[in-house]
Amino acid sequence: MGESVAAPIDRIIVLVGLMGAGKTSVGRWLAARLDVPFIDTDAEIERAAGCTIAEFFARHGEEAFRDGERKVIARLLEGPPCVLATGGGAFMAPETREAVRAHGTSVWLRAELDVLAARLGRSRRKTRPLLANGDLRGTLQRLIDQRYPVYAEADIVVDSVDGPHEAVVVAVLEALARRRHEASA
Repeated sequence: MGESVAAPIDRIIVLVGLMGAGKTSVGRWLAARLDVPFIDTDAEIERAAGCTIAEFFARHGEEAFRDGERKVIARLLEGPPCVLATGGGAFMAPETREAVRAHGTSVWLRAELDVLAARLGRSRRKTRPLLANGDLRGTLQRLIDQRYPVYAEADIVVDSVDGPHEAVVVAVLEALARRRHEASA
């Protein structure tokens, strides 16, 4: 995954964006480059709930899931520096955005509809409850319309383009370095 070449971080790096934007893949590479742990909030939620997110949605509904998601993210934001990949809807909660601002640096991995649809269309992961209706492009476009204005509140925006995730990792590292430089100037 590459050697650690980035400056140490003192805040949690919180990756936000739609499913398929690369939060988990980019997050793993980024954490390795920064020499900090990688945490996927979806995996943490599944561990806490004792079931998959799809099972949780089916049993308890989206509202209960979002409540649990907010609690898990708030707990993780109290921890040491790491790279935290959030679920696509997590940043939509005002409480979560406020907690991220207080304890972390948010990075929106912005991706175009065609990139998201291509990635999700070839994904072997079929456990995304919001895609259960079978209309991949229509669902993604609706989510883009709803969520991109909120994701735009992130501290940093990096385009997640089709191609090697390493290029996106480098873009995130460069944006973080610029932000540190601007803060110290």
